[in-house]
Amino acid sequence: MICRILLLIQLTSCVCGTFVVNVTQTSYQAEENHNITLEWTFTTKTDSSPNSLFIFCEVFTDHDVPVLFHVHEGVEVSESQDEQFAGRVQCDKDVLREGRIRLHVSRLRTEDSGLYVCEVKTNYGRDTGRCHLNVTAADEPKPQRPTVSPQPESRGRIGLYVGLGLTAAAALLTVCAGLCSVFRLCLTKSAERRENNSVVLQMLSLSQKQPIRTNRTLSGGQTFCQKESSELWFKT
Repeated sequence: MICRILLLIQLTSCVCGTFVVNVTQTSYQAEENHNITLEWTFTTKTDSSPNSLFIFCEVFTDHDVPVLFHVHEGVEVSESQDEQFAGRVQCDKDVLREGRIRLHVSRLRTEDSGLYVCEVKTNYGRDTGRCHLNVTAADEPKPQRPTVSPQPESRGRIGLYVGLGLTAAAALLTVCAGLCSVFRLCLTKSAERRENNSVVLQMLSLSQKQPIRTNRTLSGGQTFCQKESSELWFKT
């Protein structure tokens, strides 16, 4: 009897020793707001019942130990999941029969960093697998300066300033044209005056060159003529 008990204990330990939970990757690195897939594998048996499967996955962080995934008797218990991972963790149930635990974690946060431990229990063994996840903060985009579009009031002021500028330019052109006309008129009058003065001077020079004759009657019936050049000649 004692030999049978010892043999049973020995066989049980051998069976339990054959059940192993492994991780496909011991360490993961990801960036904030990205997605990641964590994977574990465990030993399966063809004659095992799905109802004998128990899975409990949790995260050891600096502040808390939230539950990531929970399966009880082959059925997922979503109520056990922590609020931190609510709506962000999905399990690929089709591969559970193959002895694979694949957890897809979306929209990663920096507080998701920690030690991820999955404990798997079946009717033929029990074991745990561990892996680390480090989530780094995403680079913050540089703030862009907002483009301020001109308000209707500003547009009205701009239009007013443009109109005033055009009016002032037109007035300046008109004044310049008037000044040019006055300047041309002054030049014309000055030319006419110079021309008149030239004619007068020519006439004076001609009149000075012609001799002025003066006839005078002397006693005895003689006359003499006196030129401008003071020459005297007598005429009988």
